Amino acid sequence: MNKNLANGLVLGATAVSLLLLLLAPNFLSGLVAIAAVGIVAYLRASVTVRSLSLALLTLGFTLGLARGSGGDLLFIGLLAVLVSLITIPGIPGWIKGLLGAAILLLSVPIAGFTNSFLFELGIQIGIYAAMALGLNVVVGMAGLLDLGYAAFFAIGAYTWAIFGSPQANQFTAGGFPLNGNFFYLFMILAIITTAITGVLIGLPALRLRGDYLAIVTLGLGEVVRVLANNLDHPVNLTNGPQGITPVERPPIDWFRSLMSFFGVHLDAKTDYQLFFYLLVLVVIGIVVAVNVNLGNSRFGRAWVAIREDETAAKAMGIPMLGTKLLAFATGAAFSGAMGVIFAAQRTFVSPESFTLLASITILGMVVLGGMGSIPGVILGAAALTILNIDLLKSFSEYLNTLRQSGATVLGFNLANLPNQFEPAKYERLVFGIVLILMMIFRPEGLIPERRHQLEAEEVKEKS
Repeated sequence: MNKNLANGLVLGATAVSLLLLLLAPNFLSGLVAIAAVGIVAYLRASVTVRSLSLALLTLGFTLGLARGSGGDLLFIGLLAVLVSLITIPGIPGWIKGLLGAAILLLSVPIAGFTNSFLFELGIQIGIYAAMALGLNVVVGMAGLLDLGYAAFFAIGAYTWAIFGSPQANQFTAGGFPLNGNFFYLFMILAIITTAITGVLIGLPALRLRGDYLAIVTLGLGEVVRVLANNLDHPVNLTNGPQGITPVERPPIDWFRSLMSFFGVHLDAKTDYQLFFYLLVLVVIGIVVAVNVNLGNSRFGRAWVAIREDETAAKAMGIPMLGTKLLAFATGAAFSGAMGVIFAAQRTFVSPESFTLLASITILGMVVLGGMGSIPGVILGAAALTILNIDLLKSFSEYLNTLRQSGATVLGFNLANLPNQFEPAKYERLVFGIVLILMMIFRPEGLIPERRHQLEAEEVKEKS
């Protein structure tokens, strides 16, 4: 397509979307604006026009969210802009950084103050993104299939939950819960504890390969969940299936003062939400930096060598066990840190949060986004978290509303729809369908790693 025509279409779609978002921010205008983001990403307009369009659409989404209309869809629109910034080639780094920071530090908090659920959604996306980045080291970089990853998440969460609540009084002389200031210390302790646990679990398990390793890690993951479920007797360590509550949160008076200094006055409903949202962003930044540095180090190159051909890597003198254990411990440490944040943010932990489905979901995020790809994994985490927490449940509530109102669609009275038909109950089925479709149409992931992308293109050329 002619570049001038592409420029005109992109600017036209952006102008229409911006106008709709300013005049009537709702579900329909949100859909139109997301379509406009797709047009910006798809058409080969000039970099200046694309950058300007993404900036204007970000402004439109933010103003729409500030008015409190079409919240969920406009929030997804902001994520679409972020994805476009990552995937569109040629946009200068400073524009990506400026727009990305504006979305994460201004647009999302503005949306959260209007609708606190969006803060919760942002926090959960962040927690799962950090864990998926940790599993990406194990599965995406080193090629070690781990189906028990949620076990490290559980160990991190229980590390703080036991001592940050009265639960520890059940088996000690008393003096608990610990002061919330210990939260930061326990984040470090959880990183150390889960890394050591990863090494201890990995020592016997990492002598296996492929499916055998997957089965062993699956079993070990279930062992941790069953222990959490049953260690309420003879000594009550975990309070069993009832879980532990209330878990202390870190005191944030300093954070309220800091926000007041910047003119942001927090209330009791949003202060901790904003704090945990920003904390998760900081942790993700650290995790991404560690991922990038490890990926470019000799350890990263050794992991890739093992993933591509373990026998050849061994012949080249790469120490198998030590290199694999480092990957396992690194991934486990990320998960442990997020477990502590999860426990404090929810103020409640129970074994039900660390099932096999949690491990499969995190693995699905890595596969969906693209194994070995940092932006891909973050996108995969965002997509599956929104699907699970928001879209399926919202669709179920919408269907229930139609069912109760007796609406008719194509001659079928929705009041006759069985009560068992609720999309939120078919979470595993939807995940499975998503992964099957990905394997058929885009096996390298939504944003593939460079090496995987070249391999996929080579396979296509041969076929």
